[in-house]
Amino acid sequence: MKNLTDEDIAKMIGTDFSPEVRSVQSQVRRELHLSTRIPKKIEIPEHATLDLHMHTIEQSWNEILELAISGVKTATIITGASGILKIKFQDWVRDSILTPYIVSCSPLNNGSFAVKFRKLTE
Repeated sequence: MKNLTDEDIAKMIGTDFSPEVRSVQSQVRRELHLSTRIPKKIEIPEHATLDLHMHTIEQSWNEILELAISGVKTATIITGASGILKIKFQDWVRDSILTPYIVSCSPLNNGSFAVKFRKLTE
């Protein structure tokens, strides 16, 4: 979103605008709700847990990929001890578009994995 200048505000209110009048600037900013429109920097957690129980293969894929590109550093991904998701997840880690995002993946127990994601470059 573009930061508004004094000239932009003057055009919007349609009158002579004196930049020295801080109360007018503040009032316009309040009326436009600028503080709520400026995106805030999102804090990315160091670790996340993703439980895939009751998820379809497609839902699981989407959530894992979203987690990988989110910027989180490590995650515990719970696939369940039996079922197709455990097999699919291991396949995705080895050979898919998800592979470049993963530094390491190791089993924690029979149905969950510790995953370390590659740091994203901006």
